[in-house]
Amino acid sequence: MNKAALYIVTAVLILGGVFAGYLYWQHNQPKPEMAQAPAPAPVAPKPEVRMEIVPAPVKSPIPQLADSDSFVLDALVNLIGDQTLVSLLNPKHIIRNIVATVDNLPRRRTPRSVLPIQTVAGKFLTAGKDEGLSINAANAARYTPYVRIAELIDTKKLAGLYVRLYPLFQQAYVELGYPKGYFNDRLLLVIDDLLDAPVPPEPVKLIKHGLVYQYADPDIEAQSIGQRILVRMGNANETRLKAKLRDFKSELALHLHEKIVDSVE
Repeated sequence: MNKAALYIVTAVLILGGVFAGYLYWQHNQPKPEMAQAPAPAPVAPKPEVRMEIVPAPVKSPIPQLADSDSFVLDALVNLIGDQTLVSLLNPKHIIRNIVATVDNLPRRRTPRSVLPIQTVAGKFLTAGKDEGLSINAANAARYTPYVRIAELIDTKKLAGLYVRLYPLFQQAYVELGYPKGYFNDRLLLVIDDLLDAPVPPEPVKLIKHGLVYQYADPDIEAQSIGQRILVRMGNANETRLKAKLRDFKSELALHLHEKIVDSVE
């Protein structure tokens, strides 16, 4: 091999070695780290705004929760002015049952065992059959006594009684399983849920599954138990009760003030 060829071969070997070494070096170098954007600062949780009850002036001491039934019953009867309420109320565990019922109204169902009032008398009345099945117009009359009682109650006095007895409502709510909950928040939520109940055209169509009736309109059937009860009462009764709920909510607002609550409270 002449000198020129030897130089060429040597140069190729050297260049090849350098290139191979470069590839080896590239392959074994640590991967360059991508620049990491700084982690966003944690967002502080928004403080909870609670509508707190303004304490009522102490006129006379209220009973303990366990001994409150006769006191509450007498106070409610005085608001109406007669004894009609006695026959409709379950006279035991009144405040506890009210609290449990209020808590369940925005849900799909509520157990009958905690209802503060007696089950509506009479049989649920329907009309038609098959695809024409609907709530009978006469069914609304079964709820009339309850609506009349609600309308007889002085809303201002009812709100005042609620504020006075609020410590008992709150105690019952805590005992129900909400040690950090505030019953008045739940009550306001329930009132708003009831006020949002639909007012469907009458007669309201039904579907029967065995012994159980359901609303034919899936949107109504999907609503809370409170809203479905209002629909079952008939449009006239529903409208009258909603008017009373609005009055009570407005009157209750006079006894409330905003309280900012730390989220870790």
